[in-house]
Amino acid sequence: MTAGAVILASIFIFGGGVHLVRPEIYRPVMPGWLPAHDALIFVSGVAEILGGVGLLARRTRRAAAIGLILLLVAVFPANIEMLRVYQARGVSWWAEALLWFRLPLQAVLIWWTWRVGGKKCRIQN
Repeated sequence: MTAGAVILASIFIFGGGVHLVRPEIYRPVMPGWLPAHDALIFVSGVAEILGGVGLLARRTRRAAAIGLILLLVAVFPANIEMLRVYQARGVSWWAEALLWFRLPLQAVLIWWTWRVGGKKCRIQN
């Protein structure tokens, strides 16, 4: 296992933990059209933790990577909503710049997760 895989797994485990310990951070950025915000925050946090742990074991790495990639795609609307909410609040230019930077960062995380999951990391028909 590479250091990059351990770092990526740690990012997911830490991020998932924040969902569970500080869910109030995520409530304001949940798109209004989604139901059960607290449940979705909890489920996504658990999924991040399980996915991060799954990346650490060869037997589960591929499945974990696929699951995390699907999760990253699923939470992208929340990233857009976060930008919209904070723009409406009138955040500083640098805070808004960071939120804009976060959007393409999602693609980087997807690519990184794909690489850690292995070359055969794809959904089978």
